[in-house]
Amino acid sequence: MTHPDPSLGKDKISDLTLTSRKEQHLDVVLAGQAGATVTTGLEAVIFEHVALPEVSWDDVDLSTDFLGHRIGAPVMIGSMTGGPSRAGAINRALAQVCQQLRLPLAVGSQRVMIEGGSAAGLDGSLRQLAPDIPILANFGAAQLNRGFGRDQAMRALEAIGADALILHLNPLQEAVQPEGDRDWRGLAAKIGALARALPVPVVVKEVGAGLSAPVVTRLAAEGVTVFDVAGAGGTDWARVEAARAPDRAAAQIAACFAGWGIPTARAIRGARQAAPDATIIGSGGIVTGLDAARAIRLGADVVSLAGAVLASAIDGPEALERQLAVVLGQLRTACFCTGSADLAALRQARLVSPDPATSGTIPRPGG
Repeated sequence: MTHPDPSLGKDKISDLTLTSRKEQHLDVVLAGQAGATVTTGLEAVIFEHVALPEVSWDDVDLSTDFLGHRIGAPVMIGSMTGGPSRAGAINRALAQVCQQLRLPLAVGSQRVMIEGGSAAGLDGSLRQLAPDIPILANFGAAQLNRGFGRDQAMRALEAIGADALILHLNPLQEAVQPEGDRDWRGLAAKIGALARALPVPVVVKEVGAGLSAPVVTRLAAEGVTVFDVAGAGGTDWARVEAARAPDRAAAQIAACFAGWGIPTARAIRGARQAAPDATIIGSGGIVTGLDAARAIRLGADVVSLAGAVLASAIDGPEALERQLAVVLGQLRTACFCTGSADLAALRQARLVSPDPATSGTIPRPGG
């Protein structure tokens, strides 16, 4: 691991260290060293096949409302990390394809940009490429204990013309990385205060260990109305940190927590029960359109893909568009084979011998 030049100022050293860390994160994920050691639990959601669907595959309506926009399908491109040497190109590809397919886009952490470093494509050019879709800004909730507040949030929002601000929760990752922010005292109240102070919704998102129902309940009481559960079963950040650990002891601490977290299926159901009127984003190991259909059946309003499309995003817009076309075709087929003409019908589709963890009535807004 390279170390910053000690002759540089403290702020610049911090910028270089953070940038290097994000480059390492990207390398580890692309090398396949961060794959899940547990399943999402979505495989237990088995739809009852409808042999006589009485709907047209071409006419299935995947569109839905999200953050004040009518989007083409309930599929969001989730936050991806990476240093400025690659993030700019990735963000441009994501914006172009999301605009073309009318899908929401959540950007990676804007902390470096906010603190005066490289924007890595997270500037006004992003909105120029994607003028008609929801864009979500992002930084870590732990930064609220390090001087971030409304001013920094507004900088993040205004830089990209965002429709919402993600505050990501990653306590496990922060605990097992040497540079981690480990003071999380009082954050719930600070998240609530920021949510009440901003002109756009705050989205609280985990990064791969899942939001529990009690955490959703607590933050809903603070005024948060959008939750991204990001459950276990996708990118494993304990494994990422183990792979880039500076010594054997640090690697052992991180590796011990591989597989830690609430599986995505359980996190989605728990969040929906805890906050029936909230907007729930299902993420964490969503790879296929069938995964998306299962997550929506459990109570997600939209799903988010990140690690699953990272390689395609790096390859360029054409590769990413091809992959997303497959995902949307799979989702449409799941609707067709359950006799679901739209997402409302899919949410009521019959299941075969549902797993106890995912069965039962799922409360929805209005009933």
